[in-house]
Amino acid sequence: MWGLLRRRSPSGFSPSSTAEEVTAGIDGSGLVALITGASSGIGAETCRVLVMRGVHVVMGVRNLSAGACVRDEILKQVPSAKIDILNLDLSSMSSVRRFAENFKALNLPLNILINNAGVCFVPFKLSEDGIELHFATNHVGHFLLTDLLIEKMKVTAIESGKEGRVVTVASIKDEKTDLYKDMTFNYIFLFSLARFLAYGQSKLANILHSNLLSSHLKEQDAKVIVNSLHPGAVATNILHHWCPLYGAIRAIGKYFVKGVEQGAATVCYVALHPQVAGVTGKYFSDCNITELKSHALDRDLAKRLWDFSLSLIR
Repeated sequence: MWGLLRRRSPSGFSPSSTAEEVTAGIDGSGLVALITGASSGIGAETCRVLVMRGVHVVMGVRNLSAGACVRDEILKQVPSAKIDILNLDLSSMSSVRRFAENFKALNLPLNILINNAGVCFVPFKLSEDGIELHFATNHVGHFLLTDLLIEKMKVTAIESGKEGRVVTVASIKDEKTDLYKDMTFNYIFLFSLARFLAYGQSKLANILHSNLLSSHLKEQDAKVIVNSLHPGAVATNILHHWCPLYGAIRAIGKYFVKGVEQGAATVCYVALHPQVAGVTGKYFSDCNITELKSHALDRDLAKRLWDFSLSLIR
């Protein structure tokens, strides 16, 4: 199927391109990347490919055993790989703070931050901090993690002379859900929304955060770019809460959606490819810049979301 979707594009890549293909010939030696949700799916494939290109990868994982299995498989392919594993539960602000401290204790630079982890279509549940789980995990956890590590990235960029990159996986390509004008009201109202809308809003929040962070860093003349992306439709275990369809999707998915090799392509492209140098505040799909709809470009909405998110993490 994917052979039919190869087409010319500004980047030269297509929906059928794999993460290995889009990073072919790129030397990532000397770079350090932190990847959340690196123990399965797109995150695991991103970890594998970046390691192949010489990047030192730090895996942020909720399940240390699963993370160790991924690391061991990668080491079989790349015996010289540099991989560290740290525990991270993005739904818990205390866990995010511990993770950031543990990362800093490694005394490593930080060139690339890939906000990849997420939950999808989970039944209604509150996090330990009292926040709806999609919003807590997909947005607030990554918002806090980025806030805790962005200074490290800015310093690394200055000391290394290499541009830093923040990459956020925001899976909704054409997000039409709305965030209500009163952010406090929206936060309460999220509790009663269907899981689909809750997921969509959390991903819209990812894009809004990415865009405004990009603007802030440009104003500071920081040598760190920030972009978000849609990996495409990929049948991974993130859909396991969507029963009873999950089994069927996994069984026939390979005929209709991307495998993780293609799903990780845009992540790796935005994180590593020279074509992205200096490009910031953009949204990518199939390794090309994609135009966003009005909600995702609403700067006032982004500012209110930013202030609301700060009130949650302070």
